[in-house]
This record gives sequence, C-alpha cells and structure tokens, in this order.
Amino acid sequence: MTTVTWITARGLLGRRRFLLLFPLPVLLVGLAVLARATGIAPTEWGQPVVYGLGLGVVLPVTALIVGTAVLGSEIDDGTLLHILTKPLPRWQIVLPKLAVAAGVSALTVAVPLYVAGVLVESVRFGLGLAAASAVGALVYSAFFLALSLLTRRPVLLGLVYVLIWEGLLANIVSGTRVLSVQHYVVTLTDRIAPTALLDGSVSLPVAIVMSAVFTVGFTLLAIRRLRRFSVAGETS
Repeated sequence: MTTVTWITARGLLGRRRFLLLFPLPVLLVGLAVLARATGIAPTEWGQPVVYGLGLGVVLPVTALIVGTAVLGSEIDDGTLLHILTKPLPRWQIVLPKLAVAAGVSALTVAVPLYVAGVLVESVRFGLGLAAASAVGALVYSAFFLALSLLTRRPVLLGLVYVLIWEGLLANIVSGTRVLSVQHYVVTLTDRIAPTALLDGSVSLPVAIVMSAVFTVGFTLLAIRRLRRFSVAGETS
C-alpha cells in the first residue's frame, strides 16, 4: 500500500492538473483579504465568499479535480496496467488512492477556508470550516474516485452533480439536501462554530450518517468496479 500511495502522490503532484488546484483557493483568500482591508462589514461578504465560493465551488471542484485524477488519469494513459498486474487485492489499490485524494483536497481547501473564516468572524469559525471541509473532502473524493471508474466522463458528471444537484436543486427543493455533501459540511461547520452566516439545513445525525454512507458506499463500489478491470484495462 505504501508503494501505491507513493506512486499516486508522485503522479498527482507531477501532473499539470495539479496546477489547476491553486487559482480557486488563492481567489478565495484574496477576496476575503480585500473585503476585510476595505472595511466592508463581514455580514455583507462573509456568506457569498465562505458559503457561495468556498463551500460551494472551491471544495467540490478541488475534490473533483483530484478525485478523478488519482485513478482516471492512470486509466487514460495506461499506467494503471502496471499496478493491476501485481498480486494486490483491489482494496489495497483503492484505499491508498482515496487517502491521497482526500489528503491533497483537504489540505488545499482547509487552509484557505481557515484564513477566510478567521477574517470573516473568528479563529473558532476558521477551525470549524477547516475541520468540516476535511470531512467533505473525504466524502467528495470517495464519490469522484468511484465516478472515474464508472464512466469515461467523470469530470462532466461530477460538475453536473456539483452545479445542478448541489448548486441548484438542493437550494430549491429541500428534500434533495439529504443527498448533498455541501449541506453536510455546512451542518458540521455550524455545530462546531455556530454562526449566523451558515444555516445547517440537515440535522447533525443525518450529516454524520450520510457522510459515512457516501464514503463507505462509494469506496466499496470503486473496489468492486476495479475488480472487473481486465489486464487490458477494460471492464467486463
């Protein structure tokens, strides 16, 4: 598993796709610093920056880029064949890749969200955002990793989920929020650091249980799907 983890991290950090992770976090911190420096009241810019941009765009898009890359790019360029020819249980391939994806996504997102949270309200709010976004990064990563094994267009379908399901339907039809990772993160943040800027629309038990269900379910699905890959890299 250590070898798979090292290969995954080296491949991810060495790809141009990794450079795509930086513009959005930099934009998030830049907007927060600019708003604070110009004296705008946090109540006016806090929610659009933290919720609209940070939790609504930066977190899911970062996890989408990383989660679909740890296996999807290896499928595309054929390097996954080298790993599949080794006598490794498929879970020993999926779990290290999930760990790398979740770790990179969490680190990339948690730091700028912490900074934005401190600037908009308090250190506690920043820590709440960082902790909840790390959980969200894990859930998103499991989902997007599995998606990369289920379709040839995981990024497109991932964007449909983020933009249509979470960005549109979940804000209009309250029942769909039960299947929205973004709302799990909002609820967790609001419970760690209660604030008027965020309104957890699902209960804490639902957020915890559904986060676990998403993570475990999609991880098992990815393992099962990878078992169906032949040496030629095609599913049976």
